[in-house]
Amino acid sequence: MELKHIAKRDSRLSIILKEEMKISTGLMNRLKWQDRIFVNGLPQHTDYPVKTGDLVTVPLDEPEPEYPAEEGPLAVIYEDEHLLAVDKPAGMLIHPSRSRFDGTLANFVVGYYQKTGQKCAFHPVIRLDRDTFGIVLLAKNSHAHALMQQCDLKKTYHALVLGNWEQEKGIIDAPIARKPLPSLLREVSPEGKPCITEFEVLQRHESFTKLQLRPVTGRTHQLRVHCAHMGHPILGDPQYGNGESGFGLESQMLCAKTLEFTHPITGEYLVLESNMEAML
Repeated sequence: MELKHIAKRDSRLSIILKEEMKISTGLMNRLKWQDRIFVNGLPQHTDYPVKTGDLVTVPLDEPEPEYPAEEGPLAVIYEDEHLLAVDKPAGMLIHPSRSRFDGTLANFVVGYYQKTGQKCAFHPVIRLDRDTFGIVLLAKNSHAHALMQQCDLKKTYHALVLGNWEQEKGIIDAPIARKPLPSLLREVSPEGKPCITEFEVLQRHESFTKLQLRPVTGRTHQLRVHCAHMGHPILGDPQYGNGESGFGLESQMLCAKTLEFTHPITGEYLVLESNMEAML
């Protein structure tokens, strides 16, 4: 991929890169030492005086991943030259780990890029637990990823929880902390970090409730911990359900349903929706 910009005013190249092209300081420094910043086709240092009408180009070459590319199921929801949004099924890891080097979303996305002739890399903007399913947003290069870190992402989840949730809508305000090591789980604790979740009942059933959940904060396992804290664990949650919410399910009924944000490069306001749903 190559970023291009025609200068609208005389300025130092570093200013054009930061203010007009929104390139982070870290990426600019890396490109500078690689002689990968060009003005009218010639490599230039960041103190170069750019004139009105000059063409600034920045190639964004991404390193080859250390894990294999694989052809596999990939449900694309949205794609442009900067971003890719896909539906991740339950049970799939986002990224390879020491114990699992293949069969992850990263393997399939890199395989998709190779198949479609795109020299892009795997940069997850948001991550989901292995057993949470639904929309995952990815940046295709480090520049888009850095810009997305500054975006206000509005996430909405759908969840099936055990029992009859009492209120129709409201807020869960309960701090979350990590449990004592070696546990990797979280718990509501006065010593925890502030944590807020908005909720609204979508449907009521005899033994469970369907909720819409909006995490205002972004703590690890936030929605799962908050639902369990309210006495209504997410159905199928193997870690916070206390054995009461299995329903014979193989994974938890938590779906990343929608994602809303302003595209940092095009300025378009996007509302992306998963084709998956939390349902029995």
